[in-house]
Amino acid sequence: MAEGKNNHKEKLEFIEEMTKNCDQVQEKVLREILTKNANTEYLNRYKMDGATDEATFKTRIPVVTYEDLRPEIQRIAEGDKSAILAADPISEFLTSSGTSAGERKLMPTIKEELDRRQLLYSLLMPVMNLYVPDLDKGKGLYFYFIKSETKTPGGLVARPVLTSYYKSEHFKNRPFDPYNVITSPNAAILCPDSFQSMYVQMLCGLIYRIEVLRVGAVFASGLLRAIKFLTQHWRDLAHDIETGTLNKSITDASIRESVQDILKPNPELANFISDECTSENWAGIVTRMWPNTRYLDVIVTGAMAQYIPTLEYYSGGLPMACTMYASSECYFGLNLKPMSKPDEVSYTIMPNMCYCEFIPLEKSYEEKVNGTDLVNLVNLEVGKEYELVITTYSGLCRYRVGDVLLVTSFHNAAPQFKFIRRKNVLLSIDSDKTDESELQKGVQRASELIKPYGAGIVEYTSRTDTSTIPGHYVIYWELLVKEGGKLPENEVFEKCCLEMEEELNSVYRQGRASDIIGPLEIRVLKSGAFEELMDYAISRGASINQYKAPRCVSFPPIIELLDSRVVSAHFSQARPKWSPQRKEKK
Repeated sequence: MAEGKNNHKEKLEFIEEMTKNCDQVQEKVLREILTKNANTEYLNRYKMDGATDEATFKTRIPVVTYEDLRPEIQRIAEGDKSAILAADPISEFLTSSGTSAGERKLMPTIKEELDRRQLLYSLLMPVMNLYVPDLDKGKGLYFYFIKSETKTPGGLVARPVLTSYYKSEHFKNRPFDPYNVITSPNAAILCPDSFQSMYVQMLCGLIYRIEVLRVGAVFASGLLRAIKFLTQHWRDLAHDIETGTLNKSITDASIRESVQDILKPNPELANFISDECTSENWAGIVTRMWPNTRYLDVIVTGAMAQYIPTLEYYSGGLPMACTMYASSECYFGLNLKPMSKPDEVSYTIMPNMCYCEFIPLEKSYEEKVNGTDLVNLVNLEVGKEYELVITTYSGLCRYRVGDVLLVTSFHNAAPQFKFIRRKNVLLSIDSDKTDESELQKGVQRASELIKPYGAGIVEYTSRTDTSTIPGHYVIYWELLVKEGGKLPENEVFEKCCLEMEEELNSVYRQGRASDIIGPLEIRVLKSGAFEELMDYAISRGASINQYKAPRCVSFPPIIELLDSRVVSAHFSQARPKWSPQRKEKK
């Protein structure tokens, strides 16, 4: 154990060294990136001529979005192996949601990035151990899953960043660490069948219930899916534990092999599970099933904050630890106070991960951002909001991530941030991100179905409903039916729900295909509902001249007002089309 403690000490010293020398580390990172990629087509296009200094970089390299880089990324995807963005070969694409065409972004990455991600992961437990000691005395119950992957025309794999990590040798052959022992076998995590994967991960979690000290998933939505799974399948799980045999529906040979040594007949545990679940009282089920759980390890910042009340209900009020801040483009930093309340979470960006710049929020909405307006990591001001811009070893240069961050404080010379939101994202249940233009297109497409009835949409808004598991999108419509027209019947509205879903991005459609997101719901409102909404907004100080109906609502009194005016509710009765082989729209 002394070796583990010494390793923790080294990691904590590393964090201190990086954050104290933030400016120098950032200069070094930029110099390394520009030196390494000096002969790339991209840097040559902007006549960097081998320069590695900050001033030249800021003057010559433009601030860009994914759309700006799409031609280069397309060439790499189609098999062009020349040094377009990075000198190192692109090893794979990491997929992320949200192009203007509603399909996945393809973020190029290089093998070396896995080492950087692994480094950030290695800092999490040394920090956590400062707040929750003795985590080496038990196990973590984590629900981890892989998602489907595709190959680009040029043969490169395209998959989500976590699928890439779980399939890497870094994860599969990780050295034993008493602080990072998890209950789930690798075979269960790596099983592409989400039912079999979840079943065996839950089964192992129940077998090791007394040893479990922390329960987690990547996102809050994922942990809630696991809890719902328990509420639906506890009888089968209890039967397997009572008899020491694995359910026949688990057909994956590697999974069956992975549990054969730990699944033994245990009638006492099976009876306990049955006794706890028969009453169907799910309040505090996490602490009843896993009584030694110290905290939930799950992201509940940003869009995931909507799940906090439900997690509190199921966990009996356990603390929720948000440990790290990362995206498909790059892993950024960690929470140095992981046991802080969800609304007080601040992340510290580690300056060695990538080169960071920030657009002051008021300038980020301008059509063309001036490259010299960007602020360096160490020059940010507490209390101000910024949009994050990164330059990575994988070849992204001055790339707008789209995250809006609020500077809350500093740790040494490194700023600490509260994640506010993804820019332009209205709705999100899991990893889906639906923006205003997508929602608008979906509404327009669905409205075509009610035109033959002489009906049209006067106004609409939306929200996510996470009182159900899985959560789902709710779209509020106020309709106008022309003289001689009639209100469409239920089946038409159900088709409208599906039409909207067909227009949404592929990450949403995949979520629906795998039951991560529930069926979209349209709630039809009484005539005049949006006028009442405007009156309410004006009574709270909104300008009558500048008022426009919000396209997304989250304020409880507004939701209450809208829900009190609902005349009918309709759900999508089928899943939208989704295929892992579906090509990105051009």
